[in-house]
Amino acid sequence: MSALAFSVVALLLIGPVPALLARATWTQRAPRAAVVLWQAVALAAVLSAFSAGIAIASRLFVPGPDGRPTATVTSEIEVLGWPLWLLYVVVFALTLLIGARLIVAVVQVAIATRRRRAHHRMLVDLLGRSMPAHAPRVREDPSPRRSSGLRILDVAQPLAYCLPGVRSRVVVSEGTLSALTDTEVAAILSHEHAHLRARHDLVLEMFTAVHAAFPRFVRSANALDAVRLLIELLADDAAVRTAGPTPLARALVACAASRAPRGALAAGGPHTVTRVRRLAGKPNSVALAAAAYVTAAAVLVVPTVALAVPWLTELHRLITA
Repeated sequence: MSALAFSVVALLLIGPVPALLARATWTQRAPRAAVVLWQAVALAAVLSAFSAGIAIASRLFVPGPDGRPTATVTSEIEVLGWPLWLLYVVVFALTLLIGARLIVAVVQVAIATRRRRAHHRMLVDLLGRSMPAHAPRVREDPSPRRSSGLRILDVAQPLAYCLPGVRSRVVVSEGTLSALTDTEVAAILSHEHAHLRARHDLVLEMFTAVHAAFPRFVRSANALDAVRLLIELLADDAAVRTAGPTPLARALVACAASRAPRGALAAGGPHTVTRVRRLAGKPNSVALAAAAYVTAAAVLVVPTVALAVPWLTELHRLITA
């Protein structure tokens, strides 16, 4: 039953669970804990899929008369029967495919994202200009390292985004500086610097790779979309602590129509209305955050303890036989 149980858990964590969690509104009052819960769900889904494959492998290589695993997969056809044997082989092959696709996706996403960022960073360094260190609108962040990473583009449309990485950049337009007050500019810069400090881009890369690894007929974009929103909420919270909710809300509305290049994290976007409403709503909840952390731990620990221990014990017996 271990293989079946792991398969069911993996399918639940890939489809129904993300769909339910994506529709939940409480996550907006505990964004950090909600991101941890999403990470736990994604990790548990991957581990459950791999565990199902390993459990099936232990069924295909059952111990022979000498206590050692049988030499070939086909030798178990008579024991299992053709239908069950074919099912085991298909699921095991699917598990291997997911593992290979996950490794390839992690490498491809990392390389492609960094290549795009490096190219765009070169462009903004060539086309943009640096704001002088004594300018009043960067006094809220006097760090030389962060000030040197600020680039201003001669664009009339208000926009603001950041390019994460070792040589990070925060990019704003002339339209942003002319449309916003000093406090609102401080809020938008704090939002982008929060992305860079917390390396939110790495969280998005993980979910992008997991999304690409699973087959299309079982995966869903719910996790990726929900985590994108939660990451923006985390940056919003950091900006609120710097400039307050009202200046940030005005800055978000001004930059709502802007679009950032792929690989960047923009202040505006399709979730602007939701984010502005949240700024005027209830504050973050410690109780919801605590419940989310406990749930995240349970998602990882309970299936592992309940399902993994029996077949791990049997696998150890087979190896040491």
